[in-house]
Amino acid sequence: MNVTLNIIGAGHVGRVLGRLFAGVEGIVVQDVLTRSMASAQAAVDFIGAGTPVASYVALRRADVTMLAVADDQIGPACAALVAEGRQAGAIVFHCSGALASNVLLAATQAGAFVASAHPIRSFADPQQVAATFDGTFCGVEGDPLALAFLTPALNAIGARPVSIDPAAKTLYHAAAVFASNYLVTVLDAALRAYQAAGIPEPVARELAQPLVTEAVANVFRLGAAPALSGPIARGDSATVQRQQLAVQSWDAATGELYRALVAPTQDLARRKRGQ
Repeated sequence: MNVTLNIIGAGHVGRVLGRLFAGVEGIVVQDVLTRSMASAQAAVDFIGAGTPVASYVALRRADVTMLAVADDQIGPACAALVAEGRQAGAIVFHCSGALASNVLLAATQAGAFVASAHPIRSFADPQQVAATFDGTFCGVEGDPLALAFLTPALNAIGARPVSIDPAAKTLYHAAAVFASNYLVTVLDAALRAYQAAGIPEPVARELAQPLVTEAVANVFRLGAAPALSGPIARGDSATVQRQQLAVQSWDAATGELYRALVAPTQDLARRKRGQ
């Protein structure tokens, strides 16, 4: 028996998951609703299945609805979906890493079963993600009946579902921000500092790449504390102070970033020495 799936919101995450779910036997992508008919059609073209629709009124009743909208639109989208009725017994889930499934309270009150499923990776290149999704971890939580569908469906597209505590969802998402977004910010500071020292940007990237890749590989091979190296790990406080003053003199904001990282790195160095 086929399960029908409606998709509301079809940015990078919605398109990739839509394409992958469309390839699962027993899941039928039905209607795709976005902010415009043109973007809905583009999403359907990417997914390779489904019918673009222009309004909530046009949505047919589906067994499952995926809300792949921006975080601040999840509540309003859920309310608009529920306002059209026909959600009793259905499953409604969102893809946010920052919000728990309880943001779908309107659907719960309408008799639906709710959940969240957050793929833990960057979706900057949807084509590439869709082609390499196998093995992607997905943080999941929600009603048991919703997870009874979502967990095997995610397994079918090659995901690795991981149960998370909904009460700690914000902290869970902050972990991903540290691991991805803030890492990029720190690397940008490194590249700009190299350039300020007279090194052209393309060469700066070549200089930084082996340092970054080796450090990251060591973290995942050994753990964070054993992977730490550099002046703080050596206890060379004089070098750290000179660097902080130099960075502060070059760029005040980056100097504050450097200063903010000193104390937690010192804590990490103490953990390394204590091992």
